[in-house]
Amino acid sequence: MNRFKTSKFKNTTPKIGKKDEWINNVRAGSFSCQGNHIKASSKFVVFNTEQAGGGMLGLSSVKPGSDGQWTVTQLPCHSDLVTDMDFSPFAESLLATCSGDETVKLWSLVDPELQQPSSPELTLRPGQGRIELVLFHPTSSGLLAVGATKSPLIWDTSRPDTALAVLEQHGDQLQSLSWKRDGSLLATSCKDKMLRVFDPRAQTTAVQSAKSLQNNKDSRILWAKDDFLLTTGFDMMRSREARLWDSRKLSSSVSSVSLGVASGMVIPLYDDDTGLLVLAGTGDSAVDCFEVSTSEPFLSQVSHCLTDMSTRGVAMVPKLALDVLSCEVMQVLQLTDNCIVPISYQVPRKNTGQEFHDDLYPDTVGTTPAMSAEEWWKGGNKQVEKVSLNPDKQSKLKAPPAKQVAAKLISGGSKEDPARGSTSSSPLSTPSSSAPSRSPSSTSGLSSGFLPSPSPSQSTKAIQSMLGPTSKFRHIQGAMMHRDTHITNLRGLNLTTPGESDGFCVNSQRMAVPLAISGGQIGIFERSQPGRIPDTALPTIQNSVNVVDLSWDPFNTHRLAVACDDAKIRVWQVPEGGLKETLTEPEVIMQGHTEKIYSIKFHPLASGLLASSSYDLSVRLWNLESGEQVKLLTGHQDQIFAMAWSPDGKLLATVCKDGKVRIYDPRKSTAPVQEGPGPEGHRGARAVWVCEGKYLLVSGFDSRSERVLCLYSAHSLSSGAIASTSISISPSTLIPFYDPDTSVVILTAKGDTRVHIYEVVPEEPYFMECSSFNSPEPHKGLAFLPKKECNVRDVEIAVGLLLNKTTIEPVAFRVPRVKKEFFQDDVYTETAVCWEAALTASAWLSGSNGQHKKISLKPKDMTPVSEAPKEAPVKKYMPSSFYLEEKTDEQKKEELLSAMVAKLGNRDDPLPQESFQGVEDDEWDD
Repeated sequence: MNRFKTSKFKNTTPKIGKKDEWINNVRAGSFSCQGNHIKASSKFVVFNTEQAGGGMLGLSSVKPGSDGQWTVTQLPCHSDLVTDMDFSPFAESLLATCSGDETVKLWSLVDPELQQPSSPELTLRPGQGRIELVLFHPTSSGLLAVGATKSPLIWDTSRPDTALAVLEQHGDQLQSLSWKRDGSLLATSCKDKMLRVFDPRAQTTAVQSAKSLQNNKDSRILWAKDDFLLTTGFDMMRSREARLWDSRKLSSSVSSVSLGVASGMVIPLYDDDTGLLVLAGTGDSAVDCFEVSTSEPFLSQVSHCLTDMSTRGVAMVPKLALDVLSCEVMQVLQLTDNCIVPISYQVPRKNTGQEFHDDLYPDTVGTTPAMSAEEWWKGGNKQVEKVSLNPDKQSKLKAPPAKQVAAKLISGGSKEDPARGSTSSSPLSTPSSSAPSRSPSSTSGLSSGFLPSPSPSQSTKAIQSMLGPTSKFRHIQGAMMHRDTHITNLRGLNLTTPGESDGFCVNSQRMAVPLAISGGQIGIFERSQPGRIPDTALPTIQNSVNVVDLSWDPFNTHRLAVACDDAKIRVWQVPEGGLKETLTEPEVIMQGHTEKIYSIKFHPLASGLLASSSYDLSVRLWNLESGEQVKLLTGHQDQIFAMAWSPDGKLLATVCKDGKVRIYDPRKSTAPVQEGPGPEGHRGARAVWVCEGKYLLVSGFDSRSERVLCLYSAHSLSSGAIASTSISISPSTLIPFYDPDTSVVILTAKGDTRVHIYEVVPEEPYFMECSSFNSPEPHKGLAFLPKKECNVRDVEIAVGLLLNKTTIEPVAFRVPRVKKEFFQDDVYTETAVCWEAALTASAWLSGSNGQHKKISLKPKDMTPVSEAPKEAPVKKYMPSSFYLEEKTDEQKKEELLSAMVAKLGNRDDPLPQESFQGVEDDEWDD
């Protein structure tokens, strides 16, 4: 029998929303992750958005505001790409996100018009590397499936310290997760072409598995029709396909559908109530709809819809948000490059808009969890209570505030009558203010006619107290400056400088870049002369032998020190305005090392004083004015990875391949005054003094060759690192830049694309991760300018120059702030004038100490933000239509009268944002 003749959904018609129904101002971008790139609850839509570092999500409401417009804002949530996200089925405002930064975070969202939470309600750190997938359990509160690189984990958010279960390691990257609708089983698809079905409560190994997929590219899996699984992927000919499987026998599929040849993955969305399946290929403009059956023909095509733009991702709107009187049985949101397009699937019926058609809408799962995570883990199999979609039968019970529901779900609360609120003793279950729901009776204070002023809830404070402090620089943004400031058409760069060298160096006026030309030549480029470098030969500095390291004198922008293969240090004087002719004769040549030099470092306070380290295992100090060696430091047993002067210029720290960190007082002893264990790995290391010189930060490698940051007390090196944090696995050493004014450290390595940013503090948690910055291509080095080069009007805390294969591009690191017309005096403390010497080399060598004078970076025409005048509060009130929905005539009169009276009330209430720490959404820079 032809299934189309018997199916009530055979004539289901896709209807693309009109352009005024599209959510615009969306910048979706292109991302490489296993998620769907967009998810929706009954109230919110979140999606991946184009942003440096990728740690942002776009946020909008599902329905437009009272003015018919959507507000699209950004949610800064991770320091790396957001790989997946999922809304709780039991709280429309509770969002779980995961990321390449190896964390899972839970957020309690508020209306897009208001300021979003600056910190998550909860952070999970599985410690399994990059997290690709996150999925809420369909029946139990606070239960998550998390997809790490090769292992699925089951997590109870009420016990965030450790996972409930770590399932068997897969043979390759995990590509998709899906819970069975009753919550008993979890299915996975993997790049190793295996399909697996787990019963996590019974065993960590799969109860069913088979190498069923024909291609290892971009598979997706979901449960359909009780014991059936549906997968999308590619066949052996790289043609896209969808297959239906019996989960009890994964060796062969029961049905398949070919979807044509294309490169993008196919995202499946399935509605269990109707059996309708939507398939959308990324990069395509077509969206197909099928009906799934447990008997022949299994997969029957219902519609083929062509949209105007290509798909970046798709999401299904929850059943409770559908327009049932219009016979809308499913709604899909298509994420494109610049907008979100709603596609409504409607069944043609008589009396549309007037009558509820029961046969199209069986009772659907409600929003009250059936049990807690603990009850499920102990064997509970309760199912979520079903509710009717008939508007006349839907419950009128008063709902608790959204934030209270979210907090209760995180803490693992069990099934409870939502009208009675929570009785949990968990601190997360404390009620709090939140954005209003569509029912005025659900939130106190709405009778005034104004939006309530949100304040940080007790639950949020309780979570923050558990997670520790967060950095006010956590949303720092790195941005390439305008192309007019770039130097382009670089040719013949030397990309093989030793690991101990930064690769190139800069000062406020010019850049010095080693060239891969015989004779150890160095190109000098003026910052005042950006643009394309001519194709003709350029004047250079010729050292005769290979360059191993180079450094500008911090107090003389014309003097360049160069260490070479022949164990000599050459000092060059660059003329005013830059090189006009090739230089072949250095100003000074200093010789004393017996073997090749590793690196050189100028003294931070004394003019003309330079330190050098060499393969002869010594560190030597040089007076550039006399050209003579003045100190010889010994005690190293192997290669010297790095040197770092203390901020006061009294001490010199070194990190050595012999596994030791040493501190020297060069004027008192040639041997180290302190010594302690360094990073375990021997691939390279760098060091910088932090926290006013009280601590030493070392970037290196652990025993597994994973890059780590280690923090040492400068007063007790022998006790080892007091804190450490893992960064990533990569062969190149992270080079740190430290800003003493903000205590922010910026790290990257030659050949990397990612720039890591942390705030370092002298107490727990020591390292506070901030948003990272990603360059479009692997860079060859990143060097920073003096603080005076920062544009305080744009709240820049650091400006670096990024060396690429053919360009030098300035990068500004900015702190987003609300009132940028004011000088941000909490960010810009008085800064040290590190570009002027505090004393001479001779004075320092004779025992004198000095310190840099400090100045304010405040322009004369700017007022400090701490002195900014208080603005008059602006009230927001809801339109009268907000109060007139589904009310009796008596209720309408009463609430309208209350709203009118309230408008005459107190207008001096605090603004909502005054209760939050962070940044206004509309103040983020594009």
